[in-house]
Amino acid sequence: MVVGIGARRGVSAGAVRAALEVVRDAVGEEPDVVYASVEAKAGEQGILAAIAPAGLEVRPAAALAAVAVPGSARVGEAVGTPSVAEAAALLVAAEHGPCPRLVVPKTIVGDVTVAAARVEHTSLTSGNSPSG
Repeated sequence: MVVGIGARRGVSAGAVRAALEVVRDAVGEEPDVVYASVEAKAGEQGILAAIAPAGLEVRPAAALAAVAVPGSARVGEAVGTPSVAEAAALLVAAEHGPCPRLVVPKTIVGDVTVAAARVEHTSLTSGNSPSG
């Protein structure tokens, strides 16, 4: 699962943790979570502290802007892409496997926006095998 994170500059780790808890409540505890955002958030200490020891995968604003999701002109003016959380979640999920889909749409919790996407994994035993 990929969790996209957007936040106001200077956001606290507690605020980010609260938003991530909303994602956990929606999908349950996930063993393998990747966190993603826009390059402008690469050094945002509140985000980095909240997700530690995991890292934050960042992508250029232009790459996020190319992802077809609803966005905000205000966010676009601030960071160069109209969507951070949903676009980052979908873009990075697509890099990890086929058919990414949002499992938690853009959710705003205070100064933090989160979204989560998963990729569909196909079973090697499904389809053409005798067991069906």
